[in-house]
Amino acid sequence: MTDRTEAIGSTGPDRPQAGRVVIVTGAGRGLGRAHALEFARQGASVVVNDLGAGREGGGRSGEPAQAVAEQIRAQGGQAVVNGEDVADWDGAGRLVRCALDAFGRLDTLVNNAGFVRDRMLVSMTEAEWDDVVRVHLKGHFAPLRHAAGYWRDQAKAGAPVAARVVNTSSGAGLLGAIGQGNYAAAKAGIATLTVVAAAELGRYGVTVNAIAPVARTRMTQAVFADRMAVPEGGFDAMAPENVSPVVAWLGGPDSGRVTGRVLEVEGGTITAVDGFRHGPSTGRGSRWAVSEVGAAVEKLLAQAAVPEPVYGT
Repeated sequence: MTDRTEAIGSTGPDRPQAGRVVIVTGAGRGLGRAHALEFARQGASVVVNDLGAGREGGGRSGEPAQAVAEQIRAQGGQAVVNGEDVADWDGAGRLVRCALDAFGRLDTLVNNAGFVRDRMLVSMTEAEWDDVVRVHLKGHFAPLRHAAGYWRDQAKAGAPVAARVVNTSSGAGLLGAIGQGNYAAAKAGIATLTVVAAAELGRYGVTVNAIAPVARTRMTQAVFADRMAVPEGGFDAMAPENVSPVVAWLGGPDSGRVTGRVLEVEGGTITAVDGFRHGPSTGRGSRWAVSEVGAAVEKLLAQAAVPEPVYGT
């Protein structure tokens, strides 16, 4: 892991986010930590949100978030720690209020917090489903809703708004993943929420995009076990820091013309994701007979693109 720590306290044109305020959820470790440090290098003031939970959501510790905030401050940046549960409605409201109280404004929300409880569907419990969907999907919606309310009020009051939301989906949400039905469903919901939020919030000066990152984190250690080793020398394609420049750009002032998009980010590769779209169709002037449907559907599917394979198949 490498940190370009020397740049955080610098000034000049390489700090395009000077004066902006950013919330990063799940910022104590992994991708969130890398995002928080990158925004600080770009000049932003950062609210470092993290519960300090384990990979499967258990336990609480303020140490990871505190360590990130202290690193930012030690290198000349501005950061505060927030330990709210992002999937708690009132807690999400207090998270947004934390940014306003500490820095007087909010410009960017990066929704990143989450955990996994992997299980095959036939073995998954109700709690394993509910807990994962709650922290990922509601944990995106609740902060987004409170931040959007603030930005709407600002826009209606005539204040200029150039706000950004960066959500975190996943390849599991876009393509599916064996043993991750709960996580995949939540991440698919995040991708669709991103599209809806972009369409609704554009009138207030807010862009909303999502990333589907591939990186070495606690959450991916089982799925990408064969790619977890850190290479000796050369480019470490699985380092979380590879993803953060894309997040920082999407969350910064120069990305105002990009909204409602999902980008896969892996190593040095950025891929624009094409979501569900209308494909081949066939019609008639009357209701289909059941006996005719099979042949019609088979013809359509023969003309359509073959779906990408589910991870793990």
